[in-house]
Amino acid sequence: MNRIIDQYESEVRGYCRDFPATFDTAQGAWLTDVEGRRYLDFLAGAGALNYGHNHPALKAALLDYVGRDGVSHSLDMYSSAKQQFLAAFNERILAPRGLDYRVQFPGPTGTNAVEAALKLARKFTGREEIVFFTRAFHGMTLGSLAVTGNAGKRASAAQPLANATPMPFDGFLGEGVDTVDYLRRMLEDRSSGLELPAAVIVETMQGEGGVHVASDEWLRGLSTLCREHGILLIVDDIQAGCGRSGDFFSFESAGIRPDIVTLSKSLSGYGLPLSVVLLRPELDIWAPGEHNGTFRGNNTAFVTAAAATAFWQDGAITREVERKGPTVRDCFQRIADAHPSLQASVRGRGFMWGLDCGRAGAAEEIAAECFRHGLVIETAGVDDRVLKFLAPLTIDAEDLAHGLGIIEAAADKVASEDRRDAA
Repeated sequence: MNRIIDQYESEVRGYCRDFPATFDTAQGAWLTDVEGRRYLDFLAGAGALNYGHNHPALKAALLDYVGRDGVSHSLDMYSSAKQQFLAAFNERILAPRGLDYRVQFPGPTGTNAVEAALKLARKFTGREEIVFFTRAFHGMTLGSLAVTGNAGKRASAAQPLANATPMPFDGFLGEGVDTVDYLRRMLEDRSSGLELPAAVIVETMQGEGGVHVASDEWLRGLSTLCREHGILLIVDDIQAGCGRSGDFFSFESAGIRPDIVTLSKSLSGYGLPLSVVLLRPELDIWAPGEHNGTFRGNNTAFVTAAAATAFWQDGAITREVERKGPTVRDCFQRIADAHPSLQASVRGRGFMWGLDCGRAGAAEEIAAECFRHGLVIETAGVDDRVLKFLAPLTIDAEDLAHGLGIIEAAADKVASEDRRDAA
């Protein structure tokens, strides 16, 4: 079967090169290939499966809807599935948090949401410049690439990326340097060369950038600075949102209210494509049809997304993440402490953690060894030096311990080879 895919699919494919198995079925935190081998999944669709594979409650809602011939595609016409999603999202997610955002459906993917957010910010303010941050990743379309930091991804545009200026993320200039003050100086000194931007776009937890986490204090300072200068604050919560931080929105602990929020990945809860742009009501100045897309009415995704909001009625998910997250952190810290040759440090929050291996190639070697022993886990950051944990939020304690044990054993093996090579 892989021969068929290799023959016909573009060379652009990526994940299959690191995980060369042909997967067939999945349930919870487990994948099974066509040969019947099972793999524990610590990738979870790059954060698109926060509730695991084929969650029974979401599957039941989807099967019921499809079984009664529910509308699958509706552009932006009225549909019962959209109505039910918007009602559930407002009742269970927005209203309890005191948020009154309007909801825009820009298209099915995260980069669609980012493109719409940038376009709206420029339309509303009449300004062109966007400030983004070092190590940021916001998508692979041209507007999103313009506000992405990774040089390799930017180069894929094969053309200049304009009207966007990078600024140092929290901690980028070292401990004790408040990079919000740096941005403030750039904004207030009119000889700095920085035009007053339409918006600042930020990930509170930079996943693809190597699991760098902004402090609540830094985020509050950034929010205040944007407000003082009439700059819109866009929080890209595509990977860090929908519970990955422990809260539904990753910015909740900072107590800020972004002007615009982008969500995708685990929004549908089932791996079905769905994204939204959340915007303050006064920003909703779109003319009808001014921003559209054929697949913005993905009703099957509305169905599972509405069902997924039920996970947030009682705080159980947050409590799970608060209980299990430190277990991951402690495991990664044991690895860093036990193996100096890896030159490792630990970063993260909630249920997103990174083991940053300063020794070139170490993280990739650990990930490959994990896969050989039945665990799917990816790398991220500059030169793929960060082993990145993204298991489902709902993983049980036994499976979590099993997967972490595989990681520790893999790190032990890689480090022992380092010692042998050094001897």
